[in-house]
Amino acid sequence: MSRSPRNHGNGNALHNGAASTLPEPAAQTPRTAPLRTPATTDAPAEPRPLTSAAKAESLTVVPEHVAIIMDGNGRWARRRGLLRVAGHRNGVDAVRDCVRAAGELGVRYLTLYAFSVENWRRPRAETAALMLLLEEFLRGELAELMSNNVRLQAIGRLSDLPDSVRSTLNNSISATAANTGLTLILALSYSGRVEIMEAVRSIAADVRAGLMEPEAITDAVLENHLYTAAYPDPDLLIRTSGEMRLSNFLLWQLSYTEIHVTTTLWPDFRREHLVAALQDFASRQRRYGAL
Repeated sequence: MSRSPRNHGNGNALHNGAASTLPEPAAQTPRTAPLRTPATTDAPAEPRPLTSAAKAESLTVVPEHVAIIMDGNGRWARRRGLLRVAGHRNGVDAVRDCVRAAGELGVRYLTLYAFSVENWRRPRAETAALMLLLEEFLRGELAELMSNNVRLQAIGRLSDLPDSVRSTLNNSISATAANTGLTLILALSYSGRVEIMEAVRSIAADVRAGLMEPEAITDAVLENHLYTAAYPDPDLLIRTSGEMRLSNFLLWQLSYTEIHVTTTLWPDFRREHLVAALQDFASRQRRYGAL
């Protein structure tokens, strides 16, 4: 499932006419040149060598890309008589533990649904607290990311984020750019529908400019215009808190993704829960629409 990356993980989204301030890659392949074909997206990847940690957990296969809908922070806090922000703060511990475990177990890409476009509808005090917490996480976890050889990336309408958060995000992405271990992708101000809509607009602009013919539009061309163009599609989606919905997350990319739902609330999610999800994944037979 892997392909040559065109570092498009900065999410070149536009919002209110202003482009994201995240740095563009030094060189990019033409947008009309697909990064992948149906043969690479709809077929299983070659088995990868297992890490010692994966072998210790008796895993027979580890997904290359795991995506997580981190749900249940509010319920976790409410059950304890705490403010919702307490749930978000304790959720940071789960992120830290999950990132460490994913890297040790051999996951190559970990995408965390950290903040959706719809989340901006929450009370201003809560969104402000979440942005402050995000900035604190980016500053406070940088040394941990460097120590564990983690490369940080981000996708979404990043221009929606406060300037200070974007600046800190820029710094963390730049600082970890040369790391070669796990790639941690934060979905921030993200919407699957918006992502597809912006990709369609971009393709329409290319057609209008005479850069391609409408007949040349394929699924691979559209994928090359998504925020996630540089990454393989998720092999496994984990949703915490027991909810059974996608919540507008990676709607295109999840076509053949295996789904694991746990009733564990996100602040309580730890290494053993990730291992359980990976063991569940290893027991699946992935057919990609075939027999």
